Amino acid sequence: MEQKHETYYVPEQSKLPILASLGLFLTVFGLGNWMNEMSADKDGSGATIFLLGFVLLAAVLFKWFSTVIDENMKGLNGAQLKRSYVWGMGWFIFSEVMFFSAFFGALWYLRNISLPSLSEGPTSELLWNDFKAEWPLMTTPDMAKGVESGVVGPDQNMSNPGVGKWTSWLPFWNTAVLITSSFTVHFAHTALKKDNKKRFNIWLGITVALGIIFLILQVEEYVHAYSHMGLTLETGVYGTTFFMLTGFHGLHVTMGTFMLLVQWLRSVTKGHFSHSDCFGFEASSWYWHFVDVVWVGLFLFVYILG
Repeated sequence: MEQKHETYYVPEQSKLPILASLGLFLTVFGLGNWMNEMSADKDGSGATIFLLGFVLLAAVLFKWFSTVIDENMKGLNGAQLKRSYVWGMGWFIFSEVMFFSAFFGALWYLRNISLPSLSEGPTSELLWNDFKAEWPLMTTPDMAKGVESGVVGPDQNMSNPGVGKWTSWLPFWNTAVLITSSFTVHFAHTALKKDNKKRFNIWLGITVALGIIFLILQVEEYVHAYSHMGLTLETGVYGTTFFMLTGFHGLHVTMGTFMLLVQWLRSVTKGHFSHSDCFGFEASSWYWHFVDVVWVGLFLFVYILG
């Protein structure tokens, strides 16, 4: 008896991967130059290169994902190809786990190894005038030594003010909003599994709105930090790690919100997704849950234990 094999759809050759790589390179290269130019207070082409790269990358991804969606709607994607999408998204999220693990590891190293080494033994007494390790770092080693290096500690920090003051503490509301959004995206998924598209659209729309609210609160937190707390990227290692960790997380929330918004628009305007064909939404929801888990870690190690 002749064994039948599933037909595996292979798309035509495309220049999109090369263009995506070019756009990503220009985006990262331009952003790095832009940040260096801002630090040196000089004008340059960094911002222009970043913008060009970002526009190119966005255009390529729009075309690429549109093609993939169109292929799926035409029934070209078989079960094996869909499994490859699942594995691809899984490895992408794993790479993001490693990305944030590096930053959390750097924070742990600073707090538990680097700072104590500056405040212990004769080295501290001779070089750093008995610099005392503390976290958040409000007094930098150079400040303790009396050296005017231009790097000073912040006036205030973002540490936990006490449970009684949480209602006026922006990180608490950020946490409440993001954890709530994790539940709403789950409710949307449950509704889709029951083929209730109306409830799916409602819960997914609420999730997108919560993501936007989180980003607005994050911007407000940054404005408050810069304007009223003296907490900036330049205020010692505490300011650097705080903005690097929360800033990159904010970037990922932006990406996740945009992904969910696209799925919501696909569902509302084109009627896409059913309980048996909803990988685009499922992949976006997996990513959203990952972003929520990262924030819980940030809230614990940067804000509560900070």
